[in-house]
Amino acid sequence: MRQADVTVMTIGLGGEPLVVIDDFFPDPDALRAAALAASFVPARNTYPGVRAPLPDCYWSSDRLDTMSAMIEQAFGLAGAIAMIDASFSIVTTPADQLSVAQRLPHCDAFVPNQIALVHYLSLDCLDGTAFYRHRSTGFETISEQHRQMYFAQVDFELRHLGMPAAGYIVGDTPMFERIASVEGRFNRALLYRGKQLHSGAIGPGAILSDDPGVGRLTVTAFFTVG
Repeated sequence: MRQADVTVMTIGLGGEPLVVIDDFFPDPDALRAAALAASFVPARNTYPGVRAPLPDCYWSSDRLDTMSAMIEQAFGLAGAIAMIDASFSIVTTPADQLSVAQRLPHCDAFVPNQIALVHYLSLDCLDGTAFYRHRSTGFETISEQHRQMYFAQVDFELRHLGMPAAGYIVGDTPMFERIASVEGRFNRALLYRGKQLHSGAIGPGAILSDDPGVGRLTVTAFFTVG
């Protein structure tokens, strides 16, 4: 078992923290085995795929303690972790069937103390996660204070400048500039604020299978700190 390798970087003009953790889980093969035995169902909200429950072993007390220390160091957030949602997740929606919202970067929260985790468990797929700046507003994160302004501007641009092309967002677009991208290497995890504009970096040749042994298998989780 290798020890986790942690890199803390800052991205964009806002200098938001992004934590990259290689060799995140001590037994990733056991996690893949659990995913192969799990029952996946269509995801709620706008996630373009399917999800299944995690095994209880994923959130050990030692793991939560380690994550708390990482989060305090990187984000300046101290206190208990309160889980909102966590699951195995696989992207399965064909590019030509995505909704407009699924073709754009998004955020998962509007508060500074909600953190997102993505843990990559595919053996061969390197499709990771990309982060974006909205060109006309300059927003890289969406706070409660700015959410109404941001969504009104996006709605205006979609109505007057045209809808995004069918497909997953890849790189820069007329509306958004990519400010960072991280490969989805096996057993790598990312931690970032939920209010960060981001999207799965799903390449045009991605295998969009719902088979966890073949498709883009990840763990996704959202939790508050403090």
